[in-house]
Amino acid sequence: MDGAGKTTAARAAVDAARLAGGGALLLRNHAGRRNMTQWSERSGIPLNPRLADALETVIRTVNVLVSHARARRFSGLVVMDRHLYCQLALRSVRGIRPGRFLPWLLRHLPAPDLVIHFDVAPERALERILRRGTDSETLEELTALSEGYRSLPDFARFALIDAGAPQDEVLAALTDAIHGAAGGTAVNPFGRTGQTGGAGRISEKQSTSLR
Repeated sequence: MDGAGKTTAARAAVDAARLAGGGALLLRNHAGRRNMTQWSERSGIPLNPRLADALETVIRTVNVLVSHARARRFSGLVVMDRHLYCQLALRSVRGIRPGRFLPWLLRHLPAPDLVIHFDVAPERALERILRRGTDSETLEELTALSEGYRSLPDFARFALIDAGAPQDEVLAALTDAIHGAAGGTAVNPFGRTGQTGGAGRISEKQSTSLR
């Protein structure tokens, strides 16, 4: 969820892989949620949850498909910041059923070597968001979103990282997770294998997929 530090960690993982001499690619799968929320606040027009979900689903799905196409042509570490899991978690918060399309697409897209969930207390996430000053979230929304991720059928398979820990510990845990998933060899799940200092491909969810 927002405030978990996933984007910062994703950038750090990619930078570290590049410094080590390996190929690394960071791909972001946003859904335009922040822009739509800001527009709603400025205009005073509340967004219908189902309309917001429909718009976000289209934008995120297009970005995910483009990211997978780019990843297919790349040999090395591929980190996706957010994925379709994010939209499914948001649907849970909004009381919208998962539907058939997103779960179907998740089953048919190339499976990542690793999906990481950045686990952080909603209170800590809110502190970071307020300090950042670019988002508008409430504690209730963040708590509901945290629960939304935990309700996902695939959550038990996510690798959990304590995102409330000091930054160096978070990055160390992330590095260990990448090395553990790759087994010392950077495996691109799209058919090619390359040596990148032990890096594997991560899909960031919130957890995204890295979240």
